[in-house]
Amino acid sequence: MSFLISPSIEVFRWSLQPIPPFTWFGSPLNTLDVLGAVRLCLILRQLREQFYRQHVAKNGFRGVEKKSFVKSLAITLTVVCGGEAVAAPMLGIPPSYMISGVVVGLFGIIQAVIDAFPVVPDITAQLELPLSILDGFTRAFLLCDLIPPTVTAHTSPNISNSPWSLLVTSLLMANSGFFFVNMFSMLAPTPFALTTPTELQANGWTTADLWCAPTITALYAFLTHAQPFWADLHALIVTLLGGASSAKTVEAVDPETARAVCALLLCGLFIGRTVKNFDLWKSFIKPQPNVEKSKVQ
Repeated sequence: MSFLISPSIEVFRWSLQPIPPFTWFGSPLNTLDVLGAVRLCLILRQLREQFYRQHVAKNGFRGVEKKSFVKSLAITLTVVCGGEAVAAPMLGIPPSYMISGVVVGLFGIIQAVIDAFPVVPDITAQLELPLSILDGFTRAFLLCDLIPPTVTAHTSPNISNSPWSLLVTSLLMANSGFFFVNMFSMLAPTPFALTTPTELQANGWTTADLWCAPTITALYAFLTHAQPFWADLHALIVTLLGGASSAKTVEAVDPETARAVCALLLCGLFIGRTVKNFDLWKSFIKPQPNVEKSKVQ
């Protein structure tokens, strides 16, 4: 397993280094931030165009609104800032976009560039399969580096030491943005309309993006002992499995290794989702030849 973890650690070390031209202005934006922003802005435009084609094929141009950059930017910022807008007031902290507009500006610029392209590639298995790896690393960065400190570094011990607060915060911050986008049908070419979001429909709880957020954050906290509860749980499980004579011998995994493990699990999850969505698994199943039995006279 180390042959996968070590390269993943190095990928994070390289991609999390601040890069020009952002460093010229004292901004800590890095390669992973930029790639994640490009990925999100691209998939949102791809989805908008996919819903547009489906609507026109079914209903013609009835109710279709004229394309608007402001609308597409609003959708992007809803995804990016929606989680913080929900979770931050509950935690009693200001959302990051109220302190600095760097991230908002980054997504605005990238969205403008992508919207300016005459065409973008369709959502295909050949495109989504390698991007699933990028999704794994960007999601691990969000769930391991960005979200946990909002709870573990909280000034209130009741929040900073609460595993429930950590899991709920991860669930809300990672999913609220797309929840609002789906609830108001923002990606449709028609005016906004209230509808039941995918996450609340039948089997919506099985959506990978929904449950992977608290699960991965819990795994990271468990490995790194981010809170006393997770340290005690780690010690208990190791002791029950016979791996340690006492809880004192159970040490936390260093954050870089834990994050790499989470990234690899997410990469596997997203690759599996892509294989399932595009039925790629069928290509590995060889069809049985249809051999007709000869009739016995």
